[in-house]
Amino acid sequence: MHIRHHWTTTPITADLLRGAVDLERTERGVLPHRLPARAQCADPQLAMAESQPSGVRLALRTRATAVELDTVPTKRAYLGAPPRPDGVYDLLVDGRLAGQASVAGGDTVVIDMATGTAENRPGPAGTLRFAGLPNRVKDVEIWLPHNETTELVALRTDAPVEPAPDAGRRVWLHHGSSISHGSDAASPTATWPALAASLGGVELVNLGLGGSALLDPFTARAMRDIPADLISVKIGINLVNSDLMRLRAFTPAVQGFLDTIRDGHPTAPLLVVSPLLCPIHEDTPGPSAFDFSAISAGRLRFRATGDPAERTAGKLTLTVIRDELSRIVAQRAAEDPHLGYLDGRDLYGAADFAELPLPDQLHPDAAAHRRIGERFAELAFGVGGRFSGAGQTGHGTPHAGAAAGQEPR
Repeated sequence: MHIRHHWTTTPITADLLRGAVDLERTERGVLPHRLPARAQCADPQLAMAESQPSGVRLALRTRATAVELDTVPTKRAYLGAPPRPDGVYDLLVDGRLAGQASVAGGDTVVIDMATGTAENRPGPAGTLRFAGLPNRVKDVEIWLPHNETTELVALRTDAPVEPAPDAGRRVWLHHGSSISHGSDAASPTATWPALAASLGGVELVNLGLGGSALLDPFTARAMRDIPADLISVKIGINLVNSDLMRLRAFTPAVQGFLDTIRDGHPTAPLLVVSPLLCPIHEDTPGPSAFDFSAISAGRLRFRATGDPAERTAGKLTLTVIRDELSRIVAQRAAEDPHLGYLDGRDLYGAADFAELPLPDQLHPDAAAHRRIGERFAELAFGVGGRFSGAGQTGHGTPHAGAAAGQEPR
């Protein structure tokens, strides 16, 4: 039997969103961003990454039994490669996964990896619908796809909504590469940072930026200004696979990045995480390149193109970066007792690679994301972990615009 709903349309405003730091008004709706001051860098990779709402979710309190959300997703298609699956929206009711769905339509960016060109193909908005929710007051979260830029057009419910109240949990601010962004995780609540945050009982602000964890000063300033109780930075793989800098530049860049974060968070627990195991770049510098022989066979794979002999000239490898990060943290910790170091191989190491290899040689799959998230939760939030007993009084949950002090514009 078809149930007729009397819909209430609620404007999508910053106080309904968590995990975003800015909300841009567009011709079709609003677009969450995870970095402010985007004009400081014209890199299209960064623009794509920070507009993909990893960790961003609508957080509502309502009696509604049905929710509809109109969105315009931006999907990516790679010429010669299999179609990518549609992004997944996760529905949580009182903190428990209660549904998953995808939105058809939207815009498509068609990428030709052989030429480095991209074509934008506009498309229509689609509608996400969740029905059959419990008929009681409850907290509802809709986690947006971690890997699809998502314009929010309209929110409709069959009962009024209000922003979910602050639960008083500590805010964990994390920055990293595409692996932290979510890479090949199954859904937005299944990325390793989202899993770790759920297990640790904290509110996540995820600045995992695919291809863009490059020690950029504006990212450090964003982290400086975002309210947070716990902070982690995962440094390394993007610096190697982009071949962006040499060791001489890397060391002061790390120091400056940490200095800037400390300007805004002088005593917050700060954890520096070195790279996960990635065999192609353990001792071979970048840059990484697409393996076109694999693409022709319908697979996406990467390879390292550097020469191991170039390490003597200061080229970075993951081994070099781990050694230097360990040294920097040990040096700084003499005056900063709230600073810690975590070797990324404790999250994903040689035994894990043997059991759960990286499908494209760079990114963990869904099963590996779960393992990494569980291990981070144990090592950081567990008994004796860097985050286990620190800062029990939370800052409250940052909403969109919290860092930049902005409403939609």
